[in-house]
Amino acid sequence: MAEFQVAEKFVSINGEGRKAGQLAVFIRFLGCNLSCSYCDTAWAREKKAACERMTEGEILKYIRETGVKNVTLTGGEPLLQKDIMILLELLAKEEGLLVEIETNGSISLKEISKWKNRPSFTMDYKLPGSGMEQEMKAENAACLSEQDTVKFVIGSREDFFCAKEIIEEWKLKDICAVYLSTVFGKIEPKEIVELMIEHQMNGVNLQLQLHKYIWDPQMRGV
Repeated sequence: MAEFQVAEKFVSINGEGRKAGQLAVFIRFLGCNLSCSYCDTAWAREKKAACERMTEGEILKYIRETGVKNVTLTGGEPLLQKDIMILLELLAKEEGLLVEIETNGSISLKEISKWKNRPSFTMDYKLPGSGMEQEMKAENAACLSEQDTVKFVIGSREDFFCAKEIIEEWKLKDICAVYLSTVFGKIEPKEIVELMIEHQMNGVNLQLQLHKYIWDPQMRGV
């Protein structure tokens, strides 16, 4: 039996990604190996942050009780949890669940990518404005498939052009879904749209973080 540090658990809508607007049950784990300049869950990476210790069975029980089929494992960085593979294997056996891992791009996805019934990845590529681009693992591109998503969080024109370069270099549009997001309050979405038009960014999605428009941007548990 494993034990996990759960910073919070809740039901809300997916605020971004392929299932934006759909109900999801979120399991947010404590701890992160990065320190992005724009991080909106910095509290969840603090080692002494309050958390609930839950076994894999207790997490599955909570998910079942919600009646929600979309499951988002997030953080922090969920793949830092020592026994995360035990939880993933358990969730993979649960009929009807659609499990997504939100991961920061610095952790190898190679082992999980080989599973037949694996969860989907929503993987960040940290751009220069994050201060964490040097931590990105280029080899993760080979671990992605059509069920996965790569997300670029943009805070400046420099970030946009870096994202464009990586999308082309890694041929991401041929592999998975690609989303551009904005650092909330840092750059206007219309500026990203104008750049997408100018550079003919076909097959790339702009997304807004819906939960930050519905609720207070600082609110937890949504």
